[in-house]
Amino acid sequence: MKMPIFITEILARLTEAGFEAYIVGGSVRDYLLGVEPKDWDITTNARPEKITELFTDSKYENRFGTVIIPIRDEGGQATDIVEITTYRSEHGYSDHRRPDEVIFEDKLENDLARRDFTINALAMDASGNLVDEFGGEKDLKKRIIRTVGEPEDRFKEDSLRMLRAVRFATQLGFAIESKTERSISKLAGSIKFIANERIRDEIIKILASQSPAEGIIKLHELKLLNYIIPELEEGDGMTQNHHHKSTVFDHNVLSLKHCPNQAWQVRFAALLHDIGKARTKKIINGAATFYNHEIVGAKMVDKILKRLRFSTDDIERIVNLVRNHMFYYNVDEVTAASVRRLIAKVGEENLSDLIDLRVADRLGSGVAKAMPYKLRHLQYMMEKVRHDPVSVKMLKINGEDLMKLLDLEPGPKIGALLDCLLSEVIEDPELNSKEYLAKRSQELVKLPLDELRAKAKEVIEQKRSAEDEEIKKEFYVK
Repeated sequence: MKMPIFITEILARLTEAGFEAYIVGGSVRDYLLGVEPKDWDITTNARPEKITELFTDSKYENRFGTVIIPIRDEGGQATDIVEITTYRSEHGYSDHRRPDEVIFEDKLENDLARRDFTINALAMDASGNLVDEFGGEKDLKKRIIRTVGEPEDRFKEDSLRMLRAVRFATQLGFAIESKTERSISKLAGSIKFIANERIRDEIIKILASQSPAEGIIKLHELKLLNYIIPELEEGDGMTQNHHHKSTVFDHNVLSLKHCPNQAWQVRFAALLHDIGKARTKKIINGAATFYNHEIVGAKMVDKILKRLRFSTDDIERIVNLVRNHMFYYNVDEVTAASVRRLIAKVGEENLSDLIDLRVADRLGSGVAKAMPYKLRHLQYMMEKVRHDPVSVKMLKINGEDLMKLLDLEPGPKIGALLDCLLSEVIEDPELNSKEYLAKRSQELVKLPLDELRAKAKEVIEQKRSAEDEEIKKEFYVK
């Protein structure tokens, strides 16, 4: 992997002006791991005023020594940005979040010493020479997360670093070094000093990772989850009925682990779907019941997501899935009308998510078969109803048009005319224009009602049957 040209050019301009310049932090970490960095950050001993002199298109509007450099294409459009930050040290974190004092430094090692973890305290020059003051390269090879210096000091400076440790371990598949873990458990309560928006962003990154369930388990083990989503902890140790071998908490985590959907919102719904069980459990005739846990759970999830400052759209999507995850479906009882009601209730755009949530729920319960026949049958019915095959809705003319055009009252003849027009369009889709259908309806209206119905019925039924068979094959149903 090579550094992008715009990065080497920025480094060259700084060094040619007599300054030191390195890529730093996560960009070096990813570079060494063979992963294309999402962001390329640069650090230098040049003061912000000197940087803005060298890069006249830059902006500097903060107290942390960070200058923003836009990267433009040949047409002058900004396609990316690069952050260049002056070496600095930070002192005093009275609010556990932000430094009380920022001091610009002349030595790179002073800047690296303020960083959170050794794997993020690496710097590299344009020639690929690595500066590693704290053993970050070794920790990368050992696949561990370890703080720069004493972990308690780092976490007291910014309590979000505890959550970031779990997030990095989850994303990278690393382990957290034992002393660092002990400090997180000891100081877990200080996460309350962190803005919920910052916590939310880290949770999303954990859920979007390759191993989200492992991240949630680690938050639980290190006591952080108790301060972030304590409602989930209510199910820890709580047994269920004979359908579930695991506790409520373990079932929720296993459902997340087995969720087939990559969207973090659906994964979050899988984690939270049974959160209401802890507050609805009752023993009736010696058996555990959880009546209406999906309703109670949806209300709880709504409060949790609002507390963590999730967007309105994300809240609606996740709460909707939790509320409706218990949807009833029996192959022998279902009708097209009942499926339409389900679609109207959950929204057509959420249908596949709801199926994936049911699959996650099943696999999280220890059921071997993810997609039983009745779920495949539901998919078939949803597809059938969603596309409404060979329906009069596909016509470029409707009943109101015909009533105005033919001066007819509402009645069965309107439906018969539409069916007759549909039968012709099925045979030749090119006929589906408003002009042709209007002209043809003026001819067909002269025929008796029974003749109109007979004319349309055979063609439509044959087409519907053929399309239905194709949909059935897609979902392996009879």
